[in-house]
Amino acid sequence: MSLIAGTIVTLPVAREVSPYGFFLTNGTQDVLLHYTELAGTVEPGQEVEVFLYYDTEDRLAATMRKPYLTLGELALLEVADVHPRLGCFLEMGLGRQLLLPIRELPEMKELHPQVGDKVFVIMEHDKQGRLKAKLAGEKDLEPLAVRAPSAWLGEWKEGTVYKPLQMGTFVLVDGGVLGFGAIGMIHSSERTRLLRLGERVNVRISFVREDGRVNLAMAPRKEVGRVEDADRLLAFLKERPNGAMPYSDQTPPDLIKQRFGISKAAFKRALGKLMKDGFVYQKENWTYLQSSDAQRSPNERK
Repeated sequence: MSLIAGTIVTLPVAREVSPYGFFLTNGTQDVLLHYTELAGTVEPGQEVEVFLYYDTEDRLAATMRKPYLTLGELALLEVADVHPRLGCFLEMGLGRQLLLPIRELPEMKELHPQVGDKVFVIMEHDKQGRLKAKLAGEKDLEPLAVRAPSAWLGEWKEGTVYKPLQMGTFVLVDGGVLGFGAIGMIHSSERTRLLRLGERVNVRISFVREDGRVNLAMAPRKEVGRVEDADRLLAFLKERPNGAMPYSDQTPPDLIKQRFGISKAAFKRALGKLMKDGFVYQKENWTYLQSSDAQRSPNERK
């Protein structure tokens, strides 16, 4: 039996060597089980179950602690640290971290995970046989994913970003009692901002597909969002000098997105509601509060 990093094996204790620990053997190769890696008492001749890994000096070592994943397995691991050149270091349950190399991360640094985010990864070897993580892709997640029920339509769910792209963001939506989770995508037109890898996001189920996957949105339905956006614009105007803002339905979409985090269409719907209800008026590409008696919320106006 070969001793391979990333695997859990049962080995007999060959001898104790103070002040280091116990040496385990497979008959042809010895591996150190350091005193700091013990879980319970160990004696020569006893068989122990251990996880094999490489220590800081690239020597094969053993621990009786249980990792969150083993070689070839998939798990959701938390980002413990981020290195600008190396990548992300992930908690793996051993008091040491597993490297997710920088080449596994999105090209845009804005999409890189932050400390505390969680990413779906698979444990594998690098070219030297050391342990590292690779991002789990759709083919890895699909066998574990569940079919979203039609009852999810319109509901808000939590999910984890597993692939952030310009054209859309792929999310594994929490399955709850159903299990692992359902695969979904937020199209760029349904995104209120860019989402980073491993980020937790609150999403609305906008469509349940026949294959059990879901289309997602970050904003409420238009009729609900229009009122909420109108409230936000009104609150913004109230805080502006003279109740005026240099934004109107002629303002470029990118400026609207940058300032309010909503699309130009959503902005125009909200602005249209405020104008219809007599809250605001436009003049020379500026928007002004109509009068002091129009300071109520659109929800309060009859």
